Amino acid sequence: MKFCWSWVGCAGLLLIGSYALGQVSPEVQETANQLTASIYTGPSMTTLRDLSDGFGGRLTGSPAYNRAAEWAASQFRSYGIQNVKLEPFAMESGWVRGTAHEEIVAPTPRLLHLASLGWSPSTPAGGVSGEVLIVDDVAPDVVKAAAQKAKGKIVFYDLQKILAHGWTKKLALLMASYQPFKDAGAVAMVFPDREINNVLNAHDPNWGSQLSVLPAAEVGMEDWGLIRRELEKGPVRMQLELQNQTAGPIQVSNVIAEIRGSEKPEEWIIIGAHLDSWDFGTGAQDNGAGTAMVLEAARAIAALKKAPRRSIRFALWGGEEEGILGSYAYTQAHLGEMSKCVAVLNTDNGAGHPKGWKVEGRPDLEAAMKPVSDALLKGLSGEGLSQDVSYDTDHGPFMLQGVPALDLWVDMKQYFEIHHKASDTYDKVDPLFFKTDAAIVAVTAWAIAQDPKPIAPHIDHKAVAEILKKAELDEVIAAVGQWKP
Repeated sequence: MKFCWSWVGCAGLLLIGSYALGQVSPEVQETANQLTASIYTGPSMTTLRDLSDGFGGRLTGSPAYNRAAEWAASQFRSYGIQNVKLEPFAMESGWVRGTAHEEIVAPTPRLLHLASLGWSPSTPAGGVSGEVLIVDDVAPDVVKAAAQKAKGKIVFYDLQKILAHGWTKKLALLMASYQPFKDAGAVAMVFPDREINNVLNAHDPNWGSQLSVLPAAEVGMEDWGLIRRELEKGPVRMQLELQNQTAGPIQVSNVIAEIRGSEKPEEWIIIGAHLDSWDFGTGAQDNGAGTAMVLEAARAIAALKKAPRRSIRFALWGGEEEGILGSYAYTQAHLGEMSKCVAVLNTDNGAGHPKGWKVEGRPDLEAAMKPVSDALLKGLSGEGLSQDVSYDTDHGPFMLQGVPALDLWVDMKQYFEIHHKASDTYDKVDPLFFKTDAAIVAVTAWAIAQDPKPIAPHIDHKAVAEILKKAELDEVIAAVGQWKP
């Protein structure tokens, strides 16, 4: 479907109401128009710029993240929302990036494009050196054999081969392989990057916030190609030095705000996005855009000056990039009231051309959402409903509890061009797509909060397990300790 913006304006906004209402009441229809108008004319781009340019990369637990959390709380309060708090959760380790240096020492000296992997410890002062050992299979028997040759070596993981069939199939084995190489005397490990021009993507080698057992770095794709070619002729020796700031257990805060419901305040929906980002760029698309959408939804709904039927919570999560830690901690801390969570709406796919919502493998949720999508979202190009299932962002922990989960569905082609890179900056966000995505979030939230009945039932552990197994996610979620089959 071609996305036409010729109708943007007050008259165009009313076109949202030209579709059959189905199960959507005229009151909800009218409020949806008000919310959309508020967001199109509101300060969302300024909010996004203040966040991304003002705080930069917001690595979880860093000073920039902590300042951004306080700022976000003050934003919610400025909208007239009284119930705003910082909810702490624990992380195993704190980490802030320092300096990184790597070079080929022999056969031909050459500097390399390199950065620390997240949550890597430092090397000893002066660095480490060793010959390169390539590992392209992390099956336990292969790792055991390779470890016998690892003493004094720098282990290079060929991720293209290891993860050829998807990260969910090999992540647990990959993480399990680090300790045997350390025990065998390896001095460091390196991951090759996947982007041309030696562009580096920020990421880490683990799921969670523990420090890696070995100093860990990434190297540019073209440099990796050179190393492989040199190895065809003989051994390659390298020098590697990483200096990072590390800490023991730390407390990090999610930012939570709530507009109390007027008729069923004990029932609630939650609109979330992760506030943290990697530190190469300023986290504008990942996930400043999602954060600003949540803030805009809160502002626009609060500006209505009328409470929704159910309570609406707004959440800005920490620790997403390290393994959706903040949202998982929230579900565990609130297990006693999780049965009252009617739905979770998540936005963490950037501000691309809108498509609709992913319903995470639930046909019943798709059927329940269709009247809302047809009546309220079609004019925003957001009526699509996808059965795709994922567990790489913050709807996941709620999905494990059987909560109906919606993940904003947008075109992500341009998003992946800057994802986790130094180029993830404010100027990459299309204002029209961004505002439309924010309107979809706010309108959907209001419709679900106002529906006399819950949008869909909670499903039990067995039904969740079937969804995860079909999506081939059950084993990896169990391996990282966030799911018990």
